[in-house]
Amino acid sequence: MTVEKSVLDVRVEGAIAHLQFNRPTKRNAVNDQTIEALRSFFGTVPNGVRVIVLSGAGGHFSAGLDLSEQVRREPQAVMRHSRNWHAVMSLVQFSGIPVIAAMNGAVMGGGLEIAAACHVRVAEPGTMFRMPEGQRGIFVGGGATVRLAAIIGADRLTEMMLTGRTYSAEEGERLGLAHYLAPAGGGLAKAFELAGQIAQNSGTINYLIIQSIARIANMSAEDGLYAESLAAALSQTGADAEEGLRAFLEKRKPNFG
Repeated sequence: MTVEKSVLDVRVEGAIAHLQFNRPTKRNAVNDQTIEALRSFFGTVPNGVRVIVLSGAGGHFSAGLDLSEQVRREPQAVMRHSRNWHAVMSLVQFSGIPVIAAMNGAVMGGGLEIAAACHVRVAEPGTMFRMPEGQRGIFVGGGATVRLAAIIGADRLTEMMLTGRTYSAEEGERLGLAHYLAPAGGGLAKAFELAGQIAQNSGTINYLIIQSIARIANMSAEDGLYAESLAAALSQTGADAEEGLRAFLEKRKPNFG
């Protein structure tokens, strides 16, 4: 299935959906239309999609927020805009479907905030991670203080924003901004390889992993352990659990429907 190209190109092939930011002349800067396209897709993920790959057209993942739309806004409008981003990023993170970011070129500002909402991140050589808001006279508003700080720590996020420092793909992998380094031009292929692997998991387990771990990280230790037990109890009932255990005992790969 192919949807007509717009700011977000959407293609669904079997169990994998490929979403591609499609503003290459703007280095895929994110405008309000892009955010609404993300909301539309992640709010009603097509039936049968088990993994989503997110990339950018034209050599860049995303250079961040399209500042041309932000020059003149009143405080309340900025607040509403930021909260809308938060809502859409929560849809990306908690739709229940694993999301893999295939990153190259600019991954900056709002683009990095979007990547931080994804569950697996692949970077090619030449990928540039940056939070330039401090040099633009603005504060982040797409979730960086929560999601990005959870990845690299509040101290390093502070440094990134104060200095506008650029981290390379290799530095980003060491910091956790990327989980995998792909060869030049191979980021999308690696992302689809991982997507095919993840799509073979139990959909129930993928859902529990996505919904549980990030939330448990924000709980007290005892509350987190209780929530873990609940997720474990849910995971060990039903057809997927039975198939997984049978496959292990029969020394074969499980076949989750």
